[in-house]
Amino acid sequence: MRILLTGSNGFVLQALVKVLGTQAYEIVTTTRDVTHSADALGRIVVGDLHADTNWCDAVNGVDAVVHLAARVHILRDTTNALSEFRRVNTDGTLNLARQSASAGVRRFIFFSTIGVNGNSTSGGKCFTEVDVPHPHDPYSVSKYEAEVGLRAISKSTGMEIVIIRPTLVHGSKAPGNFGRLTRLVAKGLPLPLASIKNRRSLVGIDNLVSFIMTCLEHPSAANETFLVSDGEDLSTPDLIRRMARAMDRPTRLLPVPESVLMTAAAMLGRRDMAQRLCGSLQVDISKSRELLGWNPPVSVDEGLRRAVK
Repeated sequence: MRILLTGSNGFVLQALVKVLGTQAYEIVTTTRDVTHSADALGRIVVGDLHADTNWCDAVNGVDAVVHLAARVHILRDTTNALSEFRRVNTDGTLNLARQSASAGVRRFIFFSTIGVNGNSTSGGKCFTEVDVPHPHDPYSVSKYEAEVGLRAISKSTGMEIVIIRPTLVHGSKAPGNFGRLTRLVAKGLPLPLASIKNRRSLVGIDNLVSFIMTCLEHPSAANETFLVSDGEDLSTPDLIRRMARAMDRPTRLLPVPESVLMTAAAMLGRRDMAQRLCGSLQVDISKSRELLGWNPPVSVDEGLRRAVK
């Protein structure tokens, strides 16, 4: 089975390549760097991801595509953030999907975001795949628009689409918020989070790779959308305690009221970060269990141990 993975040297791609490389798959990856030709790892130069990217060489003879490449951040202030995200995440994705369908690709797996559902849950309610989408920022809007377009392409071409909306991914060398939290816990710094009583779903990189592998070949995954997590939800203080235990570091949590934290974060322009630390975001993975027979193979504690090893 010949598989195209997009995403250059991204965190998830590297983990997926390691597993695919141990099994009977032929792997093709891509790079934006036009100064280099295809190399020994099978990377094919495609340049930047947008509506006119030429994927002909990359999709030729491919059975399945796992599309991980995306624009996640904009590093400068701009009034056109949505258009910049759309250029890569929507237009670029749909262009790749159309060329994949034309080349005879059987299945197209799209790495979306739980942000399509929304940015928080409350009252113990969990997000599910049948919830009305509520993308809350330009990034999640661009991903949702790509999902809509992919379903239309699938309907018109017959190419199977699988949409995965992961929660926060944790693992060794994870970027973003988990990486920052890992460094803070490793330093043993006191954190004002002891009073937080939220619940958040996470997914370890090994569990996420296992789920992607299942979606590559399971017949029931075709034309479905899935939420994925470790299957155990944690509060922020509990997450920090488990991370510290995995590192054999002391836990220093200070009891500061959530209202004080949110007010201070707003004054510092960090309201979004505070919401992620204090708010709840839970997902229900019953569909993955029942339709695909998939269960997270790695426990939360073992996943965290591997992440901070």
